[in-house]
Amino acid sequence: MKHSETTLSSEVIFEGKIIRVTLDQALLENGKTAPREVVRHNGGAGVLALTDEDEVYLVRQFRYPFAEELWELPAGKLEAGEDPLEAAKRELTEECGLTADEYIDLQPLYPTVGYCSEVIYTWLARGLHPAPMHLDEDEFLTPEKVPFTEALAMVLDGRIRDSKTVAGILKVQALRAADKL
Repeated sequence: MKHSETTLSSEVIFEGKIIRVTLDQALLENGKTAPREVVRHNGGAGVLALTDEDEVYLVRQFRYPFAEELWELPAGKLEAGEDPLEAAKRELTEECGLTADEYIDLQPLYPTVGYCSEVIYTWLARGLHPAPMHLDEDEFLTPEKVPFTEALAMVLDGRIRDSKTVAGILKVQALRAADKL
């Protein structure tokens, strides 16, 4: 049996620049109703950029909700209706000053399934070339090349905690182990 819920009503309770929050009423499988608070987000796109020397580009960026600097894949939010691959290419250039010859789809991920609609689309980029880096006016980060084996160790020992980055690195490692890369 496939599980589902049906939205009966939806009320916007917050409208911000990046997110919209709705309070929905959902019809459950047992015929009862339940409230669902949902953070609506346009999604994001990220890139695991891999050099010919098997180094991955990561960015160090301060993240306000956690009050700390995190290691992440270069990534950014999607504008409404924006093509995720084009957004990923844009972010790679903006944050790392790179373009790539090849983009391999690592498939979308749902980082917070309990209350958020965000989808993050990720790609592996190879055949890297320098391009002009141009951060947004309110963006402060440092790109760094890290050997892939070190990035994997950083995931396993908890130095990398960002979900898209953890997923991207582990997915590439799994694809390599399965001889699919």
